[in-house]
Amino acid sequence: MHIFEVFSIIGTIAFAMSGAFVAMEEEYDILGVLVLGLVTAFGGGVIRNVLIGVPVTMLWSQGMLIMLALISVAIAFVLPLKWIGHWKRTEALFDAIGLAAFAIQGALYAANMGHPISAVIVAAVMTGIGGGIIRDLLAGRKPLVLRDEIYAVWAITAGFAIGMGWFTTNVGLLICFAAVVFFRMCSVHYKWKLPRRSLVQTESVKPQIAPTPLNRTLSKGE
Repeated sequence: MHIFEVFSIIGTIAFAMSGAFVAMEEEYDILGVLVLGLVTAFGGGVIRNVLIGVPVTMLWSQGMLIMLALISVAIAFVLPLKWIGHWKRTEALFDAIGLAAFAIQGALYAANMGHPISAVIVAAVMTGIGGGIIRDLLAGRKPLVLRDEIYAVWAITAGFAIGMGWFTTNVGLLICFAAVVFFRMCSVHYKWKLPRRSLVQTESVKPQIAPTPLNRTLSKGE
């Protein structure tokens, strides 16, 4: 099995289960769980294909991955609540695994087609974060990529490294995968944030002067 297929399988399982668990948190029915799981697993790939000129219908040729996603969603749906509780404590890890696997898979896809490095980076980012964005929007949540911890930067880094040809062997790609997962988890643990600027100005609070006996007397009309 080619390393490309391995990353596709890892990303599909991680994101399909992630979408299913989010749907169950929002108390969706089984159809909603299925839709959210599939959208999370394949949404990023569809967006990537549109951007780099691959027919969207290529999705239907991935029968094995679709079946794998369906099985993953079914397993997530019947898992005992205790096991799901354990997953919730490692939710960021599952998301980091999916991010790393799909970012590398998308970058390899674009690089193998001979696209320039800019397209390789875009393919890595959209494959890595696209499904998660759609998942969070359908669940009525603020997308993970827009939250405080650094997220998409690691997909950009993976795409840049692969576009530059720094990781070409299977061992090198596995090292890249481990590095993305590691730094993503570091950004969660240490709450690393990108610089931001708020346009909301805090109004200055005028100091209140304690009433003197004369002020109290005048306020009573005496």
